[in-house]
Amino acid sequence: MDTIELTKRQGQILEIVREEGPITGEQIADKLGLTRATLRPDLAILTMAGFLEARPRVGYFYAGKKSGQIFGEQLRKLQVKQYKSVPVVINEEASVYDAIVTMFMEDVGSIFVVKDGGILSGVISRKDLLKVAIGNQETQKVPVSLTMTRMPNIVTLSLEDSVYEAAKRLIDYAIDSIPVVRPLDDAGKQLEVVGRFTKTTIAKIFVELGEVNEV
Repeated sequence: MDTIELTKRQGQILEIVREEGPITGEQIADKLGLTRATLRPDLAILTMAGFLEARPRVGYFYAGKKSGQIFGEQLRKLQVKQYKSVPVVINEEASVYDAIVTMFMEDVGSIFVVKDGGILSGVISRKDLLKVAIGNQETQKVPVSLTMTRMPNIVTLSLEDSVYEAAKRLIDYAIDSIPVVRPLDDAGKQLEVVGRFTKTTIAKIFVELGEVNEV
């Protein structure tokens, strides 16, 4: 079989993909100061020749890498701050009854309990609320602070954590959601709740990565 002689630009593309793949065609074009349309023929040649492979919503990567490896690398590049949703919170002075109503209205499996200023104080789950309700206690008189899981026994995520790390914590700790926090002091004892990351979030990311779009 004849050896394919690559152009200087094709060699540059291979070097970029080798070092930074998976990477989209648009990102490669930006690094070379060219348009996506200009690079399209080169990318097509490199892909057909077997130097590169491409995955929708993921990008180009060096041939020979396994799909699982590519997917794992992509999840490690995505950050929690890109996918976090609005947190569902309740003040620590609220009652269990208030928490039950909030959980029903927001259709969530857990609520983050906060102090004034949005500082994370605890987490209360459906199981926590069910225990109080089954005990025939007056839910309007029982504060959530008496039944919630308290800091520091709460799993949290930072804005810079990867989606992979977030998914791993959800599985490792067998929980449905994790508060996304931002430290307000150097010691990290005051954590402001700025979002939530859930199993549903993971499902949405999988769907997004599986959509067929031009790489």
